Amino acid sequence: MKLEFDGHQDYQLEAIKAVIDIFDGQPLAKGNFEIPLNSGVSSLVFSDNGIANNLEISHEAILKNVQAIQENNGLTLSEKLEESGDVPLNFTIEMETGTGKTYVYLRTIFELNKQYGFLKFVIVVPSVAIREGVIKNLEITATHFQELYNNTPVNAVMYDSKNHSNLRNFATSNAIQVLVINIDSFAKDSNVINTMRESGIKPIEYIQHSCPIVIIDEPQNMETEIRKAAIANLNPLCSIRYSATHKNFYNLLYSLNPVQAYDKGLVKQIEVDGITSDSNASAAFVSFLKS
Repeated sequence: MKLEFDGHQDYQLEAIKAVIDIFDGQPLAKGNFEIPLNSGVSSLVFSDNGIANNLEISHEAILKNVQAIQENNGLTLSEKLEESGDVPLNFTIEMETGTGKTYVYLRTIFELNKQYGFLKFVIVVPSVAIREGVIKNLEITATHFQELYNNTPVNAVMYDSKNHSNLRNFATSNAIQVLVINIDSFAKDSNVINTMRESGIKPIEYIQHSCPIVIIDEPQNMETEIRKAAIANLNPLCSIRYSATHKNFYNLLYSLNPVQAYDKGLVKQIEVDGITSDSNASAAFVSFLKS
């Protein structure tokens, strides 16, 4: 059975556009396989370590873009770019469960490549179960995205501590590279990815040299200091955070909360949890005042 995907859902396109507009003013993508041989004005740079994403616009310009996006989407404007750990550029997309969050961030990868030419992406997940779900989504959407984006070359892999050639290819390839990795695979110094190999390089250095755009799935599970430091250690160009239940809203760009999702007919019902039974009218009244 072949699954059909609707690529014209307005709310999903709005979420994708919110991320694309962050980089307004960044050099636009060149033709297929057209990559500069120096570090001139481009979204990619060559080095002895491979091909890396490259940010040309200033943080001041990005803040203005973020504020314009927020104003357009009816959100509170950021007074400054909020940092998470040592990652200076962080952006938040709030999407209710069941509205296609994974589809949105996978398609955003293709759009960032189409618009600006970025190639290196890391999807960080909090658990093995979510990792497997992302890999499955990559598989079932592959044909759909190839049709939408003119068969753009893409290599999507799951991190395997026993196969570091995938990380070497991640750094050196001129196709879109998508690496899906569990946070526990690189959060500790003792993890294989952080250990010096016989080649004289730590496997994580292949990622670091690529300056990837890091997509964080369910970031509320990654707010400890150790996990924030681990994400910063990937040397991300920026992090883009997707969840329905964020703990922190770093530079919120788009919000599709439960009420909005219900109003759009995207979910069937909204449940409100309480601490007393609805049928117990004679119970003591309890009011929550402050957290």
